[in-house]
Amino acid sequence: MRVGIASDHGGFVLKEQIAKLLRDAAYEVVDFGALQPSPGDDYPDYVIPLARAVAAGTVDRGVALCGSGVGASICANKVAGVRAGLIHDVFSAHQGVEDDDMNVFSLGGQVIGPALAWELIQTFLKARFSGAERHQRRVDKVKALEVHEVAL
Repeated sequence: MRVGIASDHGGFVLKEQIAKLLRDAAYEVVDFGALQPSPGDDYPDYVIPLARAVAAGTVDRGVALCGSGVGASICANKVAGVRAGLIHDVFSAHQGVEDDDMNVFSLGGQVIGPALAWELIQTFLKARFSGAERHQRRVDKVKALEVHEVAL
């Protein structure tokens, strides 16, 4: 599985740790930056290219980090085809994929430590969308918003 990863300075240390763990676990990692910590950088500069790669299918899943994870999640969700979730618990890490077809995992590098982050990311990457009719129906309604606003 090809996994894209991106962060600004707020998630840089955790990104480096997670990227190494992913490589050690035989994932192919595509690092969208930052490539060095820089307090003046901006998460959209790294998260948007990651999100576009997920949407285009050049990476299978994405991991987006910033200080809190909130900005990275908001940013990634602006790209059509991306369903990003801010995840800090194991249940949401798999349920977001199984029920909502989440394809980008967002996390706060200043909020979660490396051991829990690794457990959550492994859970996210192992999960699969159920394809159940009710879940597909809901995902289709969300996808319709990417084409045009619709009344639900």
